[in-house]
Amino acid sequence: MNIHETMKELAQYLRMQEEIAETVEGLKDQIKAYMKENGLETLASDEHKATYKAVSSSRIDTTAFKKAFPSMAEQFTTTTTSTRFTFN
Repeated sequence: MNIHETMKELAQYLRMQEEIAETVEGLKDQIKAYMKENGLETLASDEHKATYKAVSSSRIDTTAFKKAFPSMAEQFTTTTTSTRFTFN
């Protein structure tokens, strides 16, 4: 195994992944623009279905919580450890 060749191959695939992601986002944007222009929340074709609508969610503002209740925030904070791989 030539690790330098493996790293070179990974870099090539990552560039391809970025290009494909840009294409995917462009296609999504086209569909969303069509749906918005036509006032559609749902769009169906023979094989696929797209939805584009507002979705609400509620989350705790942890920064504000930590400021307002620092000891309580510390009491309920847990630390986890994971392994991270980065490649540039």
